[in-house]
Order: sequence, then structure tokens, then C-alpha cells
Amino acid sequence: MSDDDGVISLSTSLDSVVRSLRGPSRAEVGGIFGRWEEAVGEYVAHHARPSRFEDGILLVDVDEPAWVTEIEFRTEEISRRLHEIAQVKVAQIEVRVARRRR
Repeated sequence: MSDDDGVISLSTSLDSVVRSLRGPSRAEVGGIFGRWEEAVGEYVAHHARPSRFEDGILLVDVDEPAWVTEIEFRTEEISRRLHEIAQVKVAQIEVRVARRRR
């Protein structure tokens, strides 16, 4: 809201900025990152982990090139499981090889 002087409150400005960001909600991020192992299983989670989720696209880091093929093969299954378990809609999964942080 603005007053007669054309001044907009800080809370109104912040609400507008937050709405314009269009990023994933905390629930979506928490669902993907917090329930990843439950969605993909312990063995897959040991080799693959979510890295970023933006505009429905999930970036998954894997520890070896062979896992790129495996995750690409499981894309539909992973998307379905994340939707079932965490109520997150993943439109696309991209995979890259990245070293694990120790």
C-alpha cells in the first residue's frame, strides 16, 4: 500500500520482490534435498545427489560418468517418486559429473 505521498511500505515492497523471484518454494527445495534418498534409494543416493532446482529443472550431480546414463534412464521414475514423496513436480532432469565434496 502507498500513502498519499506515494510512499510504499517496506513489507509491500518485499512481498512484490519475493513474488517476482519465481524460485522454488522452501517446501519444494526441502522435498527434493531432504527426501532425495527416500525417493531414489540409498544406493543411487550414494552416487547421485541433487544440486539445483529451478524452473522445474532438477540438476543432479553424479560421481562417475556411468551414473549419467543410469540417472537419465531413471528420469521418469525419479520424477514420479519425488512427486509422490515430496509433492514436487520435476519437468526435466539434467545430469553432470561432479566430484563429491569430502
